[in-house]
Amino acid sequence: MSSAELRLATIAAASACVFAWAAPADAQLLDHKDLTASIAMTIAQTAIETCKANGYAVSATVVGRNGEIIVQVRGDNTPPHTMENSFRKAYTARTLRSPSGTLAERVKADPTLPFIHLSNIIAFQGALPIKVGDETIGAAGASGAPGGEKDEACIKAGLDKVAEQLK
Repeated sequence: MSSAELRLATIAAASACVFAWAAPADAQLLDHKDLTASIAMTIAQTAIETCKANGYAVSATVVGRNGEIIVQVRGDNTPPHTMENSFRKAYTARTLRSPSGTLAERVKADPTLPFIHLSNIIAFQGALPIKVGDETIGAAGASGAPGGEKDEACIKAGLDKVAEQLK
C-alpha cells in the first residue's frame, strides 16, 4: 500500500469513528402531532360564533406547539386590542400548559412571579391549552367578552367541536 493510500485509509477510518460517535445508533426523530389549519379555523370560528350567540363580540387566536399563530380572527365590532389580548392569552396557556386563568390565580397569590414579565405572557382568563392525551400541542384564546370566564367558555365550545379530531 502506498503512503497516499495509507493516508486515505487512515482518514476514512478516522471519519467513520467521528460519525459513529456523533450519531448514536439509537438516535431517532421526534414523533408528535400538530394542529392543522382546518382544526385551528374550526376552533376559532366556533368560539367567535358561540360568543356572538351570547351577545359578545370577541377575537380569537389559535397557536401551535411552539406558540406560533396558526389562526387569528378579529371578530366583528371588536376593538383592536382584542387581537393582541387573545394571542397573549393563548400563548400563555400554551407555554404554561394550563388555562391562562390559572396564571391569574397564581399571580394573585404571588405577584412576584418572575415569568409574568416575559414577552407575550398575560395573567388573564380566556384561553385553554389544546392537548392530545397529556401532550400540549397548542392553545386557543379569546378576548372581548365581559369577563375572561365568558371568553374561556367560548374557547371551550371550540375545543369541544374538534374533540374527536384531537385523539
